[in-house]
Amino acid sequence: MGAQDHLSITVTQEDERAVLALDGELDMASAPQLQRAVEDPELAGKGLVVLDLHRLEFIDSTGLRIILAARKLCGERDQELAVTQGSPQVERLLSVTGMSEHLRTVASTD
Repeated sequence: MGAQDHLSITVTQEDERAVLALDGELDMASAPQLQRAVEDPELAGKGLVVLDLHRLEFIDSTGLRIILAARKLCGERDQELAVTQGSPQVERLLSVTGMSEHLRTVASTD
């Protein structure tokens, strides 16, 4: 089973915002897929990049590292990175690791 089999990323772009909806598992196997999506030059002109974690079922330490790398890249591009609330497992990991304190959370992607 490849990374594409357990993580799907749907990118939606609006005027000043890009939403990357993650569906499945963000782990060592699938983290490079998210990294490529965030590094896409088409996102560079957006003021806000939102990682929609609503359908993310699992995240490991590599997934956390990629989210931090995305935050850093967005900062370098003069963008803001935000996340939506994820599953209880995802929210617990963000909270336990202290990452939730460093990420802006938006209510939804609507």
